[in-house]
Amino acid sequence: MPAMPDARRIDWTQWLFPGPRRTFTEGELARAGPQRWLLGIDCYVYSNVVMLVVLFYKFLPPVVATGLLVVALGAAAAGLAVARWLWRRPTRARFNLASLGAGLLAGLVPILMVHAGQKSLMRDTMPLLAGGLAVMLSSWWFLTIYRSQQLENRLRELDEQQQRVAMAQRLAAAQIQPHFLFNTLASLQHWVDTQDARGGPLLRSLTRYLRATLPMFEQDRLPVAEELQIVRSYLDIMQARLGARLTWAVDTTRVPASVLSQATLPPGTLLTLAENAITHGVEPSLRGGHIAVTLSLTQDSRWLRLEVQDTGAGLAAGACDGVGLHNTRERLAAQSGGAAQMGLEAAAPGCLAWIEWPLAAPTLPVPSLSPVEAPSPLSPRPPITPMSSTSPLPPATVAIPADSHSQEGQRS
Repeated sequence: MPAMPDARRIDWTQWLFPGPRRTFTEGELARAGPQRWLLGIDCYVYSNVVMLVVLFYKFLPPVVATGLLVVALGAAAAGLAVARWLWRRPTRARFNLASLGAGLLAGLVPILMVHAGQKSLMRDTMPLLAGGLAVMLSSWWFLTIYRSQQLENRLRELDEQQQRVAMAQRLAAAQIQPHFLFNTLASLQHWVDTQDARGGPLLRSLTRYLRATLPMFEQDRLPVAEELQIVRSYLDIMQARLGARLTWAVDTTRVPASVLSQATLPPGTLLTLAENAITHGVEPSLRGGHIAVTLSLTQDSRWLRLEVQDTGAGLAAGACDGVGLHNTRERLAAQSGGAAQMGLEAAAPGCLAWIEWPLAAPTLPVPSLSPVEAPSPLSPRPPITPMSSTSPLPPATVAIPADSHSQEGQRS
């Protein structure tokens, strides 16, 4: 006979030791991010205390009512201080410690009133004291449970976001590697069979590229300097295949070397732009083209701007993001708190792809993973003087074109 599902059991421990079961570590609290205490909560509590005392005002002497108002406001201030304490770290131990302390203080009040000979006043104020204590303890309990669930949801949301970013990295790796590797290996095989001298340099460039890219997508961030080395290896390989149809240059003279080594990007960000420039710009053009990779800083040195400009076929009418650019936008948004920007512009000739990355990016991502909206087109930068010379390899006598898996009008 199949086992019946267990009925929902009552958690009897909540009667003896109420509060959330989970205790958050310092790392989890820092990862979830600070949640500012709202001033409106204080205003709401104080206004309710005043209204409650006013309701009892006609039943008490004016002097007693005024004193009660002062005492009630002081108790409210103390209760709000405890509430902020519980908000910062919502645990069972803290809630029960605060409840025990509040109960002991509330129990001392009638004892002191009796010793002072104020039995009648004690009887008149006991309902207000008991009701205030019940409301305060219930509010603390609700606040502790609510804050604990809020932190749990936030951490769960961040975990899901990290999973999405990791999936986007795997998709980017799957998109970048296959067709490029197959065509490069086909070129290499042909040159080896024909004993072409270009086979050796191509093999060295391919080895350098694979050594850098295969572990690349296992990292959350990659230094810009390492990303540039991967892009150089990729462009070396593509120039060996395309010959005189492709020239390229990388200009980093406007960015200090320390920034290049310390600033980090989602892995494959610049490589995706370079691959798009080859696939959609240079290869479709019969005359080929030139690719210029330019890095610069804004005037306040708070933003790093990365540009990949080609002189190829240019943007097609109605061009839109493909899988690669869409994943790149999502990863940039997720790892910069939505601050990074990315855009495509028509150049004369060709296309300009650019990224603006904050050098002081937030360490805590935001839950939103929607793609970053591209800002209004920025004016292209003036022509640059290439820092690196083009590859000395002679043009290929047997050209083996790279496959293109993208649709017309769509950049991958």
